[in-house]
Amino acid sequence: MLLPWFLNMFPLDRSWCSRSLLGLLLLGPLGWAQPMPFRLVSRSAHRVRSHFELQRNLIILSAKLNGTGPYNFLLDTGVGTSILTDPGLRETLNLRAGQRFRVLGAGNEAALEAFQTDSVRVELPGIVGAHVSFLVLSEDVLNLSGYVGTPIHGILGYDLFRSFVVSINPAELSIVFADPAHYRPPRGKRWANLPLDLEGNKAYITLPVSLRDSLTLPLKLILDTGAGHALSLETSSDPRLSIPPQRLRTQLGRGLSGFINGYLGRVAAVQLGRYRLKTLLTSFPDADNVALRAEVPRNGNIGFELLKRFDLVINYPHNYLLLRPNELFREPFEHDMCGFDLLATGPDYRRYVVLRVQPDSPAALAGLRPDDEIVYVNLLPISSLTLTQVSRIFHSANGRQILLVVRRASGDLYTTTVRLKRQI
Repeated sequence: MLLPWFLNMFPLDRSWCSRSLLGLLLLGPLGWAQPMPFRLVSRSAHRVRSHFELQRNLIILSAKLNGTGPYNFLLDTGVGTSILTDPGLRETLNLRAGQRFRVLGAGNEAALEAFQTDSVRVELPGIVGAHVSFLVLSEDVLNLSGYVGTPIHGILGYDLFRSFVVSINPAELSIVFADPAHYRPPRGKRWANLPLDLEGNKAYITLPVSLRDSLTLPLKLILDTGAGHALSLETSSDPRLSIPPQRLRTQLGRGLSGFINGYLGRVAAVQLGRYRLKTLLTSFPDADNVALRAEVPRNGNIGFELLKRFDLVINYPHNYLLLRPNELFREPFEHDMCGFDLLATGPDYRRYVVLRVQPDSPAALAGLRPDDEIVYVNLLPISSLTLTQVSRIFHSANGRQILLVVRRASGDLYTTTVRLKRQI
């Protein structure tokens, strides 16, 4: 599960406090002047529609940079400055290195170096950004490609959302970028209209969250399409927030400075206008893993595992969010029922290696170990499946038995059966 990670950035020559980054997450521009970065290519067009990939609850768009590519980017409302996570693009695109920063984020490893570059030309279907600024990471520490199972080169966010009204149809995998001056909102009673507060170049939404039947709180949440989970709450943000008694201790994701630990639990319900979603799977990161806070107070974030259940209209220029339930609305919120983390590797990201095994989980009971490579799932070559499809198998049904053929790090083959178990 991809959790937003938080960072502070400091120029190498003086102390400078920034805002934050992803779910990946960067809050706010780095301080240089930014005109409206994107426009429609056709001066007579008022909108452009295109398709996207949805992998592990993350929106992936293809774009050209300086006439080369295409490259794959996550579309993330949690990002205030465009990011290049692939450091190899610096040489490929002949990027000018501007001010350098030390980037410190969630986790407990050393700070990471990054630099700012500007005037990158970005082209998406029907859209162009002639002079877009990027933050370029010195190392691909997040390994988004391995997490998603397809090459990922960076993240686009606030620059696109402030330039257009963005409509997303997750069930049809389509997205529309509309000129705000000519946009007309859809009509119909099924659309819920929720106000957005834009602070520090991020969108916040305040929602009633029923932590349990007897306690409902209005919580200020970051609208975060770049977070693969449904909901994340920071218990240090309000003394009334607590981790549910029924919970699962686990790694929640990876930050710039290491892995983020915490708990998974469930909240009773979240109210989005007229729509109520119940028994939401919720992340509760450890307080010391998210101690580097953004300057805007908030209680957590709402991610795409929840948002994908709606058709969305994200309107930064007019500060509102429209929601209409789609065919995914009634899907249950489920966690991995096997108890291991897989990493996609190989030239086509179709080799799947066990990264971590949770103690006493079905995977541990089946004898799986870190560095095992899954070769077959129920006699089907796993290389024929995307990582998203593989993930769905291990989220599928409590009690389901799955036959695995595994290649050990030594090269030996091992056959085992995993019985899935709902752990939370």
